[in-house]
Amino acid sequence: MDSVDLEVIRSAASWVKAGRGATLVTVVRTWGSAPRPVGAMLVIRDDGHVIGSVSGGCVEDDLIDKVRERKLAAGRPGVITYGVTKEQAERFRLPCGGTLVLALEPLSQDSQIDTLLGMVERHELAARFLDMETGATRLEPGNWADVLEFDGKVLKTVYGPRWRLLIIGAGQLSRYVAQFAQALDYHVTVCDPREEFADEWSVPGAPLNRGYPDDVVQQMNLDGHCAVVAVTHDPKLDDAALLEALKSPAFYVGALGSKRNSDARRRRLRGFDLSAEEIARLRGPVGLNLGCKTPPEIAVAILAEMTAVRHGVTVPELVAPEKAESAAGCVIAEG
Repeated sequence: MDSVDLEVIRSAASWVKAGRGATLVTVVRTWGSAPRPVGAMLVIRDDGHVIGSVSGGCVEDDLIDKVRERKLAAGRPGVITYGVTKEQAERFRLPCGGTLVLALEPLSQDSQIDTLLGMVERHELAARFLDMETGATRLEPGNWADVLEFDGKVLKTVYGPRWRLLIIGAGQLSRYVAQFAQALDYHVTVCDPREEFADEWSVPGAPLNRGYPDDVVQQMNLDGHCAVVAVTHDPKLDDAALLEALKSPAFYVGALGSKRNSDARRRRLRGFDLSAEEIARLRGPVGLNLGCKTPPEIAVAILAEMTAVRHGVTVPELVAPEKAESAAGCVIAEG
């Protein structure tokens, strides 16, 4: 779950603890050009205060009015659909015939929202089950394959980081990559066996593994929800991770370095048991070519490219300034 949805859970837990009425709203189905994806959430306080979004502003005002006036989910969970008719689509400004099905849950001390928040803040995956008839809930440990499920009777929602990122190297750039990635729904692991870097690592929620990179990649059992970014500038470490990561189902594998260094890396990789197709998966220079120079800018470039790949978007190549090479999609002046 991203940082916006985490804020929804935090607010819901705070309001329930304070004895305020609160209704959790979750997108459970969409058709057409829905503004927000399945699983998007908002929470409405009894006075109409709202955190989160389920439509980008299209239906929120109507939801707030209905919940505040106790026309929806007054005593037990309910479902509401927006956009079925042409009149509704025009009234709520839903794009291109988009339709939203929303589940509404009145929260109480029995809703286990505080327990759920604790699991998420510990970066654990949690599966939550809501009985739409009784309002009863239960929590179970989640796994990476869990998705939202709704059959009209039971709503299963999944909370916590749904994506994983392995960063090879615990230097300054890694700190920014880790922090930005956490805001984008990634559980971050950092690998660095070098004591001088590992001893200084201190990003909350991003554990450090001091093992050798190829061993760590194998131990993580990477799947299609995983990304690997190597940023040590040490071929012994970066290449060891890449040799395993490029053979895995990871959706994104990248390595920091100029175009010249990246070409040299590909030549080295051809000497190992990697196919041409596997080597072609390597993103190097890593990141979008944004003309950036500082570690925070380079981190933005890396996460921007990861986001585009994750959503299947092809980003046109941006032209770098003359007499410069790109590393991490950014500018490094030639000396």
